[in-house]
Amino acid sequence: MTDTSDAPVLADLDAIRQANVGTLIERLRIEIIEASADRVVGTMPVAGNTQPYGLLHGGASAALAETLGSYGAMLHAGERRQAVGIEINATHHRSARDGLVTGTARAVHRGRTLSTYEIVVEDSASRLICTARLTCLVIERRAD
Repeated sequence: MTDTSDAPVLADLDAIRQANVGTLIERLRIEIIEASADRVVGTMPVAGNTQPYGLLHGGASAALAETLGSYGAMLHAGERRQAVGIEINATHHRSARDGLVTGTARAVHRGRTLSTYEIVVEDSASRLICTARLTCLVIERRAD
């Protein structure tokens, strides 16, 4: 059932930070600064996430986008279900050489079995770096 309430359920950012320990998210130094099923915002430094020419690596932008969209989908899924990414696409408009990039994921569709997010990544001057779309399948939580 899709949540139709107007008040967003905000995630516990400390729990998110703890869950990121030892993951690619930590390695890329992605910081989640706001999280709800409707909108997730996070930052990532350019330094350490570049390709040999010194530009922000497109794969790092895609990883930021997938991280933000996935957190939104997980919050939509709730405690009894989980979200798994099934498709991502990204268009790289320009790159960055320094500073932080900020990504904002916004829910496009939050259904019973699929969630889709549009993610916009911008540099510190609010210039468009990347736009991406992530679709996640919402399934019953698996016992591991």
